[in-house]
Amino acid sequence: MIKQLTSICKKPLATSVLLLIFFIGFQNHNYASNKILNDTLKFNRYKGSVLDSKSKKPLIFASLTINGTNISTVTNTQGEFLLKVPKKYANNRVTVSFLGYTSKVISLLDLTKNKNIIKLETYIEELSEVNINIKDAKLLITEVLKRKGKNYLDFPTDMTAFYRETIKKRRTYVSLAEAVVEINKQPYISGKNDFLKLYKARKSTDYNKLDTIALKLRGGPFSMLHLDLIKNEPDFLDSDLMNDYIFTFDTSTKIDNRPIYVVNFKPKPEITEPLYYGKLYIDAKSLALTSAKFKLNIEDRVKASKIFILKKPRQAEVWPIETFYQVDYRTKDGKWYYGYSRIELGFKINWDKRWFNSVYYSTSEMAITNWEKNTTKSFIKPKERLKSSIILSDEAEGFSDPEFWGEYNVIEPEKPIESAIKKIQKQLKKI
Repeated sequence: MIKQLTSICKKPLATSVLLLIFFIGFQNHNYASNKILNDTLKFNRYKGSVLDSKSKKPLIFASLTINGTNISTVTNTQGEFLLKVPKKYANNRVTVSFLGYTSKVISLLDLTKNKNIIKLETYIEELSEVNINIKDAKLLITEVLKRKGKNYLDFPTDMTAFYRETIKKRRTYVSLAEAVVEINKQPYISGKNDFLKLYKARKSTDYNKLDTIALKLRGGPFSMLHLDLIKNEPDFLDSDLMNDYIFTFDTSTKIDNRPIYVVNFKPKPEITEPLYYGKLYIDAKSLALTSAKFKLNIEDRVKASKIFILKKPRQAEVWPIETFYQVDYRTKDGKWYYGYSRIELGFKINWDKRWFNSVYYSTSEMAITNWEKNTTKSFIKPKERLKSSIILSDEAEGFSDPEFWGEYNVIEPEKPIESAIKKIQKQLKKI
C-alpha cells in the first residue's frame, strides 16, 4: 500500500478516492453474454443538446431535472443528453441549468424524440449586488459547514446512479466500464457511511493497446461518492486543516436563477506537500455549497506519484501529469444533495531502455438519476455492498445487450465512445 502524506493524512481525499493499480502482463478477458430481463416500465426518450445561446458552444455537464420528480441527468462532453421519463410524467416540465447561465424551464410536450436544441443565456452578477454580511471568504466557508444540517438532506435516501469510467492511451479509448448503482445515502448530519450496490455493469478493454501493462482504476462508484465533499470533508473543508489554505472571493455567478458566491482556495506558499486548489460555489441565500472544481498540486511529481500509484512494474516510472475534480449538488424543497461528480487524471509512464513513453488519461463520473426517501429503513445487505477496493473493469462483463440499460437514465456516450462500442459489438458478432 502507499504511504499517506502527513499534511493530508486526516482527510486523504486523493489516496482513498484515487488509487491506480499497474499490473505487468495481460489479463484474461471474457466477452461473456449477460442475460438481463427486459424492463417493462413505459417511458419516453428525449435526446438533444444544450448550447450557449450566443457562441453555440456545447454546455458540458449541464443539469436536466424533471420538475415534480427526482429524475435527472447531465449532458456529456459534447453537450448532448439522453433523458428517459416515465409516461405518467409526460405533461411535466424539465428545468435545464448550468453554472453562470439563466435556467430554462421547458414542457416535455414541446420536446421531440431526437435533435432537441436547448439554448441558455449567460448571467453575471457582481458580488457587491448580493446582500450578505460575511466579507471574509474563510468565514463564509466556516458558515457553510455550520449549516450542513439545515441545508442538506437530513433523512436517509435510496438513490439510483449511473457510473462510467474510461481509460485512453493518448487519444484512443482502450478501456470502458459502465454501471447502474444503487445507493443507500445516509443523512448529511450522520456519521454513518453510505452503502453502494452494483446493479448492472458492462465493460470492454482492448489489451492490444495497453503495451505490457494494464492500468486499472480502484474504487469505481465508491470513489465518486466519496467526492461528496459535504459528507466527506476534505482537508480544505476541515476546521483543523483549513489554516493551510488561503481563501479569496472571485466574481459571483448564478445557477438555477440563484446568485452564487465564488470562492478561490489554494495552499499557503510555505506548504510544500501536494494540496488542492480551485473554486467553491456557494448559494448566496442558503450558504450551501452547490459545486466545487479543483485540482491537486502535482509539481513535486515524486510526492504526487505516491498519492496515486498503488502498484507498478519496477522498470517503469509513473508520474501524474493532470488532475481535475468536480462535484455538483442539486436542490429540492429547500434541501441540497449530491448530484454529480467527475475525476480526470493523466499519467506518463517512462520505461527503462525505451525511447518512447506512454501517456494515459482516465476519466470517472457518476450522476444521480433518481432518488426517494427511505421510509422502510431497509439497507443494502453487507454481502451485497461494494467495497472501496473494487475494480469495476474486473467485475463487469461485455457489451452484449443493446437494451442493457432499459429505462435507466445514463450520460449520453461521446462520439469516440460510441465508435468504440460499435467496434466491440462487431467483434462479438464474429465470436
